[in-house]
Order: sequence, then structure tokens, then C-alpha cells
Amino acid sequence: QVQLVESGGGLVQAGGSLRLSCAASGRTLINYIMGWFRQAPGKEREFVSTISRSGSTIYYADSVKGRFTISRDNAKNTVYLQMNSLKPEDTAVYYCAARRVPEYSTYVTSSREYEYDYWGQGTQVTVSS
Repeated sequence: QVQLVESGGGLVQAGGSLRLSCAASGRTLINYIMGWFRQAPGKEREFVSTISRSGSTIYYADSVKGRFTISRDNAKNTVYLQMNSLKPEDTAVYYCAARRVPEYSTYVTSSREYEYDYWGQGTQVTVSS
């Protein structure tokens, strides 16, 4: 079992920045790919970013490309999402998720939420205009 806890959300003005953290316990994250997803009010949860177990492969949703940066520190069992140039449409609850993969899956990532096994409780990000 992996427990994921997100933190770092809050209220920020448009153009501002926030850094989300996702801390894992129960298992080391070295054998897990990680993803960030978000759910805005009245909308379905959507993919934001994903990172391979080694950090060598990263993908972003088009809506956040160039503004958000995902990273991971396997020694600290933590994944981050640096969010810059925030827009009101980024307002959502942000979730991190983990999926265990074989050790040889160095470059595997996933943007599909159904492929993830573990989810955090989410952290609210509100961007005011």
C-alpha cells in the first residue's frame, strides 16, 4: 500500500506561482510512475502531468505545457508540481497518483487515470483574476 498526501495548495492571484508536493509513505516511490491530475468544479478529473520512475520521461497536458514543471525526489519519496503563470482556469483540486511498474520500465508514464493504483486526497488550488 502507498499513502499519498498532497500539500502546497492555496489561493493565489493570476500570474502567481505555487508548488505542490506529494509525499508518499508505506512504499518507496522508486518503482512507481507518478501523475498529477486535477478536477475543476462541475468538470471531470483531467490529466495534468506524468513522470517516469527515473524522471527521464515527462509529459504535460497542452493546457499547462510551458507553465508547470513536474519533478521527483525518490530519496525523499516526494513528487512536486511547480506551477507558474497561473490562470483562473487552473482552479481545481489537484491530485497526485501512483502506479507501480516493473523495474525495467524506466521510461513508462501514463496520462490515463484508470491506470493508477493509488491516489491522494487532493489539495485545492484557487487562482483569482
